Amino acid sequence: MNSKKLLILALLVFGMVGLLHYFNQWLNLQPWLLQLLRYVALALSVVYAWQKKSLTAYILVFMFIGIEVGYDFPDKAKELKVLSDIFLRLIKTIIAPLLFATLVLGIAGHSNIKQVGRMGLKAILYFEVVTTVALAVGLLAINFTQAGKGAELKAEAAQVEKAEKILSQKHTHDVILDIFPENIAKAVVENQVLQVVVFSILFGIALAMVSSPERKKPMIDFCEGLAETMFKFTNIVMWVAPLAVGGAMAYSVATMGLGLIGNLFKLVGTLYGALILFIGGVLFPIALLVKLPIKKFMQTISEPVSIAFATASSEAALPKAMEVLEKFGIPRHVVAFVLPTGYSFNLDGTTLYLSLAAVFVAQACGVDLTIGEQISMCLLLMLTSKGVAGVRGASFLILVSTISSFSYLGLDPTKAFAILAVDALMDMGRTSVNVIGNCLATYVVAKWEKAV
Repeated sequence: MNSKKLLILALLVFGMVGLLHYFNQWLNLQPWLLQLLRYVALALSVVYAWQKKSLTAYILVFMFIGIEVGYDFPDKAKELKVLSDIFLRLIKTIIAPLLFATLVLGIAGHSNIKQVGRMGLKAILYFEVVTTVALAVGLLAINFTQAGKGAELKAEAAQVEKAEKILSQKHTHDVILDIFPENIAKAVVENQVLQVVVFSILFGIALAMVSSPERKKPMIDFCEGLAETMFKFTNIVMWVAPLAVGGAMAYSVATMGLGLIGNLFKLVGTLYGALILFIGGVLFPIALLVKLPIKKFMQTISEPVSIAFATASSEAALPKAMEVLEKFGIPRHVVAFVLPTGYSFNLDGTTLYLSLAAVFVAQACGVDLTIGEQISMCLLLMLTSKGVAGVRGASFLILVSTISSFSYLGLDPTKAFAILAVDALMDMGRTSVNVIGNCLATYVVAKWEKAV
């Protein structure tokens, strides 16, 4: 049986198992039978991955294995989080040197400083338009479904503890000031991607201004060697990705469970519906306008998107996304500039979620926000969400801060704590859209620059 048929068969069995689980309250099937069917589906997917021998296939299979392990052995599965933590640590060691090398090489190697300014203006313009549309889609979706109406949001002790832990790290965020590094080592340690980008751009411009070829060439050669080495480093680390994905999914299922309740299920459904609408109604038309070869593009970015979905981390997908976009035909200096900058200014999935979640909390508080109040809330979200991609729990911090700013209307920030019960599941969807949106943005800017 060829790999395509095996994949279809495995997905059909998984779908059938899902339906049987859903209807089992009426069918009363034996648990061992359902478990056997799940194992059959897993066995088919393992054979598919073995035949396919691609990283995407292995990631997909380990995702399903992780779900099964988390469901069958929840106590042991919680310990598997160490696998995803190891992977994320390795990825973070790659990001700063890779960005530095590729940006400096792209600027100083081509000595085209004016192009950097042009790309910056075009990228920021694109980011602002698309993220504004994402905020609007989130508002439309939550106003249509009214998912928060009548919801009784009661945070459990685990959610309150998690919320307090995230809020305790809250720091003053100056949108403009925080773009610039005060210490490059500190920026690297704190994983402030945008600050690393700014330092690398300034360093590249300074190197381009060096008039002596004898002094410039060694640094350019060093950056060229460093970039190639870091891409090879990425390839090595990526083979840990399937294990990391499996560990992340096992931990998520073990801690969150597969069951969702009432209004929170409506919230998750509304978010995923809005994300699909955003992809189909916004990103897809943009792709058509710039004449993007969509099928080839989706095949190209499938690995970084699947990594982002399973680990719920945009950073985990960054090095691989840079590599595959370059192979797709986008010049390295465009990829190195636009993609990491988008991680701070073009988080489409996150901005959509924030507008949707803020109104959801308002609905749960019994507050009917006017159109003007919702627009004001979105403007605040647009400002506060910039440049905080490196902050752990940034989405939750922004959500609570925004709701607190409108507490005079009767909004209760503590109501947002309950959302943490399903935040991991929502984070997977919004992170995937973040990566898709930034990969598309990179191609759009490259097209505007006539580089593809």
